[in-house]
Amino acid sequence: MNNNQSLAHTRWDCTYHIVFIPKYRRKVLYGECREEIRDVLRRLVEAKDGVELVEGSVCRDHIHMCLRIAPKHSVAKVMGYLKGKSALIMFDHHPEWRRATGRDRTLWARGYYVSTVGLNEATIRKYVRNQEDASRIAE
Repeated sequence: MNNNQSLAHTRWDCTYHIVFIPKYRRKVLYGECREEIRDVLRRLVEAKDGVELVEGSVCRDHIHMCLRIAPKHSVAKVMGYLKGKSALIMFDHHPEWRRATGRDRTLWARGYYVSTVGLNEATIRKYVRNQEDASRIAE
């Protein structure tokens, strides 16, 4: 299980298990919105240099992602990028949400959970894969 990546002078394997939720645990992730959020997050990860989606799942009221992030990026900056851009995109696609959420266009709660995966990557990937309804981000 050699997942080492390399930069100019660095060999690395930085894989993180990340969980984040919609603000106030709104159930906005149901139905077509669930697939739309999955596709938006997948596109954003693909567009970000040095970030790779290993596994992911969009659940009823939270999102699990297993990301490989290059050491030149901080987890906080990547999460700020993913949550910020995805919220803007989703609010552009769903202007009716503005009435329900106010003017600030906040989709995601402020915090998130992150842990390093390390050598138990297979266990974490299995956990993410087996989340309820398994509406997966990476296929």
